[in-house]
Amino acid sequence: MAQSPNNCLLIIYDDQDFVDDLLSRLKQAGEKVIAGHVAGDYVEAILNEDIDVVLVDIDMEDMECIEILQKIKERHPPIEIIMLVNEDDPVEKFFRFNKFGPFNFIGKSAEPDEFLLKIGQARKRRLDQELRIKKEGLTFILEAMQDGVYVIDREYNLEFINRKIEADFGEMIGEKCYRMINRKDEPCPWCRAKEVFKGKTEQWEQYIPVTDKTYDMIALPMKNPDGTVSLMAICYDITEKKHSEEKLKILEEDYKRLFDNLEFGIYISSKEGKLLDANRVLLDMLGYELKEEFLKLDLTQELYLRPEERRRFQEIIERNGYVVGYEVEWKRKDGAVISVINTGQVRYDLQGNILGYEGIIVDQTKKKQMETDLRETNEFLRAIIESSPNAIIATDLKGNIRIWNHAAEEILGYKSEEVVRKMNIEKIYKGTDKDAKKMMTLLRSPDYGGKGVLKSYPMVIVKRDGKVIDINFSAAIINDIRGREVASVGIIVDLTDRLEMERKLRDTRDQLLQAEKLVAMGRLTSQIAHELNNPLYGIMNALELMKTEVRPENKRRRVLDMALSETVRLTELLRKILSFSNPNQEKKEPADVNILLEEILMLYEKQLRENSIKVSCIYKEGLPKIHASKNQLRQVILNMINNAKDAMPEGGSLKVSTRQNRDFINIDISDTGIGIKEEIIDKIFDPFFTTKDKVKDAGLGLSVSYGFIKEHGGDIIVESKWGSGTTFTISLPIIKG
Repeated sequence: MAQSPNNCLLIIYDDQDFVDDLLSRLKQAGEKVIAGHVAGDYVEAILNEDIDVVLVDIDMEDMECIEILQKIKERHPPIEIIMLVNEDDPVEKFFRFNKFGPFNFIGKSAEPDEFLLKIGQARKRRLDQELRIKKEGLTFILEAMQDGVYVIDREYNLEFINRKIEADFGEMIGEKCYRMINRKDEPCPWCRAKEVFKGKTEQWEQYIPVTDKTYDMIALPMKNPDGTVSLMAICYDITEKKHSEEKLKILEEDYKRLFDNLEFGIYISSKEGKLLDANRVLLDMLGYELKEEFLKLDLTQELYLRPEERRRFQEIIERNGYVVGYEVEWKRKDGAVISVINTGQVRYDLQGNILGYEGIIVDQTKKKQMETDLRETNEFLRAIIESSPNAIIATDLKGNIRIWNHAAEEILGYKSEEVVRKMNIEKIYKGTDKDAKKMMTLLRSPDYGGKGVLKSYPMVIVKRDGKVIDINFSAAIINDIRGREVASVGIIVDLTDRLEMERKLRDTRDQLLQAEKLVAMGRLTSQIAHELNNPLYGIMNALELMKTEVRPENKRRRVLDMALSETVRLTELLRKILSFSNPNQEKKEPADVNILLEEILMLYEKQLRENSIKVSCIYKEGLPKIHASKNQLRQVILNMINNAKDAMPEGGSLKVSTRQNRDFINIDISDTGIGIKEEIIDKIFDPFFTTKDKVKDAGLGLSVSYGFIKEHGGDIIVESKWGSGTTFTISLPIIKG
């Protein structure tokens, strides 16, 4: 068998005599041989020759032999290996060559012809293997093709069909091609086999009734390894393409109708700004009657309000290939400006050059007006919400806060930016007896104002500083247009000021009631005093007459003097009662405050000393006089001194001082007693309020004193700290002029 000029035989053997003898015989037979026992020689051969057969001695123990075979396998697959063996070689010798695949054998004593025969057989196996691999590769490629492929010989016999042909026509290998394609016993009338076998390549479209499909057919000659020529036909199924072309034609007609009848304006323009086409809607939108007139316009100069917007539009659309929602202002024929949305794409020629643009125009004028109206409405509603004196809070169904107005900031202490979309309403309910789920249950109940409504529900809520406040809560569920719940809104009214006002009103009502009692008592007291005055004066006169009849040295005279003295004291007491019920009857005259204080303290000095109270006085000299009722002023000062004495049951210090403060004389009376608690200091001047035993004291002292001083145009100020004493400051206006 003749060898290929590209094939080479490699001999790996360590017996140089044997190699030289075999090498000489093989070369005489025309073989190209490389032989040697030096590793370097083999490596050089591997790198520079196309080795297809290797003769290797099975007795080679050198591992370099294995490495060389491995390199040959890597570089020259497939390769045939022939083992030079002895008749008595054990099987174990073959194991180290197993990884090189199947190999053949020849005895070392074989004749040269036998060597040549073995080598020829090895080359034939290699050639068959290469042809099989190529055929399998071609078959794989043809089977993987999406289009149908079949191969016929000159007698129209089918040599190969791929899966696509088999799926369309059925399995018919070995049959005539026309039996498969047309189900007839004669060649197809459109067959191009004769031309192809003359070396031409043919292409045409063909409808085949058997499959009810149209194919784009390509038939070409294919040369086989044995030198024969076959015809390979490739069938592109273009049935869908044909249908698409028909659909495209219909679509073009539909497009034309849409172009003319859509509610949007449609245009086609050149890159330079020349209008090529436009629909009726666009003409009406811009106030043009005739399309011919409109298409003569320069788009940039006559439609764009600002020509630079056209250039900006071109930059965007040419950069991206399209533009979406480009808002711009155009001019109508009558000069009116309208806002439009331009959405378009680039038009290219076959070479990819930009021809122009096409797109749709939407009139935004009405939408703009609606947006303006909606924005103003939203701003108005937002202003209403923000201006509300009550807290308005809105949440979604998960309780996440969406609206938080200014009043909510003031009442609850959280800023809007801290809570909107950042806080859940549960944090506001935390620390109370309610949570969001309970409130939603109340909202959905019909018992609190109707289903979906919560009217005037009193509860408590926690502020940011942790303070719990009383509120009145109203809420409602918000539904969308489909009636689905989407949110809830609540209004919080802070009841703190209201409850404080109600408390003060109750206190004022109680004070008025007590004042009415005091007035009634004053009237009754006045009537009693008037009724008692006449009998008392009669008793006094009788006692005076009796004194004239009894000698001064008589013991009975002393009894009469005592009775008369007590009667006089009783009349003085009645006079004071009448003065209290009608203080205006008291005569006011200039009075020296310092002298009045000295007289009172002189009378009470002994009593205060007996109660372990040390008195100190600091009087400002040269004080102007005041215009006052001395008796009423004495009552006020005595009341202050008595209160100070009662506040120091274990003794202490009493300090009395005077000073001038602009147009007023101030009398400061300070003690080191127990003081007054902060929570009651504002009530000590209220009628009938007392911290003493109410059996002993009616609670009128400070109230009456405060009334006397106010009637004189003055005031009483108290400063006290529980456990640290009290200071009363009496201010009275000086006499002017």
